[in-house]
Amino acid sequence: MTIKVLSVVGARPQFIKAAVVSRAFMESGAISEVMVHTGQHYDEGMSDIFFEELAIPVPAYNLAVGSGGHGAQTGRMLEKIEEVIKRERPDWMLVYGDTNSTLAGALAASKLHVPVAHVEAGLRSFNKKMPEEQNRIVADHLSDLLLTPTQTANRNLAREGIGGDRVILVGDVMYDASLFAGDNAGGDLIDRLGLVPDRFILSTVHRAENTDDPARLAAILGGLSSVADKLPVVLPLHPRTRNILAGNAELEALAAKLTLIDPVGYFDMAALEANAALIATDSGGVQKEAYFHGKPCVTLRDETEWVELVELGWNRLQPPKSAEAVAEAILSTVGKKGKSGERPYGDGDAGKRIADVLMRHARVS
Repeated sequence: MTIKVLSVVGARPQFIKAAVVSRAFMESGAISEVMVHTGQHYDEGMSDIFFEELAIPVPAYNLAVGSGGHGAQTGRMLEKIEEVIKRERPDWMLVYGDTNSTLAGALAASKLHVPVAHVEAGLRSFNKKMPEEQNRIVADHLSDLLLTPTQTANRNLAREGIGGDRVILVGDVMYDASLFAGDNAGGDLIDRLGLVPDRFILSTVHRAENTDDPARLAAILGGLSSVADKLPVVLPLHPRTRNILAGNAELEALAAKLTLIDPVGYFDMAALEANAALIATDSGGVQKEAYFHGKPCVTLRDETEWVELVELGWNRLQPPKSAEAVAEAILSTVGKKGKSGERPYGDGDAGKRIADVLMRHARVS
């Protein structure tokens, strides 16, 4: 028996997760996958290189939706994904994470009565001002299978009345991905940038709550600038952040002390993470990658979905209220380690578990 899975991806973290699951599908020999790239991230630095490095099959469809307001972007995705579903008639719609691509895929499939499976279900920041929070809540309530990364996610779903056989703890596909990176994370980029291992800070900033708020972004860049007086700070610039800096002389001046680089591929990013003294980020995925590499992390947000890392002492939350607060949090956390021996994200076999679950439930239905 072979089943057909329509997988929707559109943003950088989803490419990484999809690579794990796609390899498991191919290894199963019983799952035919049709991948749809919405084009939410459409430039080469943010998408193409990931498909090449992570051996993801070339998407059968590239919807080329591009950027835009939430309503316009999601509406274009809905229209185009619906056309693909009608053409392909899949057994499952598979969506990842919490982007507009996730929401559009889940909604389009649900309206056409195609079962939806949500990878990374159950995450909650409890901040509904975040578009990602709205997306993940709606996707979870539309999904027929909720494939969770942690016990915390299961508890979150239970509080919303979602439970039973629909909720299945599979572990975190990002842990699978970090194991796959392994020896592929070379040190060429470290050498090219003139960095000394364990003697620099790595930072990423992309969330709209930070980039679209001048005061928060100034606090982050000002704090990183202060840190750069003591340790080099490497900041791969998300396109959104780069555009904002280009239009604001004050913010550009704050970033002048930082080592600004273009977005990098997955293996180069893994090399930066593995060699950094500390990682300061507002990215959910990078928080976990810091933990996988045994690096302390400062999360530049008011909350995090990955509460396990805070509880284990690997992650410190620091809302970017002032440059001084950001700098103090980073400098005081360098060298600190959390608890060891825990396995909050599973055993590195989440991809295989997801493939097994989809096949098992397809046979029952």
